[in-house]
Amino acid sequence: MKHKILFVCLGNICRSPAAEAIMRSLSVKEGRIGIEIDSAGTYAGHTGELPDPRMRRAAAARGIEMTHRARQIREEDFELFDRIVVMDDSNYERVSRLAPDRVALGKVYRFVGFCTHHPQWSYVPDPYYEGREGFELVLDILEDGCRGLLAELGTRE
Repeated sequence: MKHKILFVCLGNICRSPAAEAIMRSLSVKEGRIGIEIDSAGTYAGHTGELPDPRMRRAAAARGIEMTHRARQIREEDFELFDRIVVMDDSNYERVSRLAPDRVALGKVYRFVGFCTHHPQWSYVPDPYYEGREGFELVLDILEDGCRGLLAELGTRE
């Protein structure tokens, strides 16, 4: 079964492109070729930009390459993707308002719902205004959640 997942954060330059890159990397390592992955933001101000250089450096130190160009989520994404996975409550509210109907709304998930080792977090924090430790924490949470999401997808194949 083919799975299509869209990760969403605010600007599509830190959290969601990192989740996309991590999910892609884990999928390749596990030989899971039936997963299509992308990311987007609720804000269009960074459209066309590469991910934040600090996030790219932190991810590269873990062997994860980030090459995505930022884009804004569109209504047609609800038709193209099976799951739209958001990073925080603000993203959840904005994406939910964009959903064209209740079926589409049922495709929206909170990322932390897939985490197993970070139960203290009710959202993925935005590292944009944080130091190096903030980016490392976010990558830890994203790796945890992506593993959890992959495990859940595995039970449905």
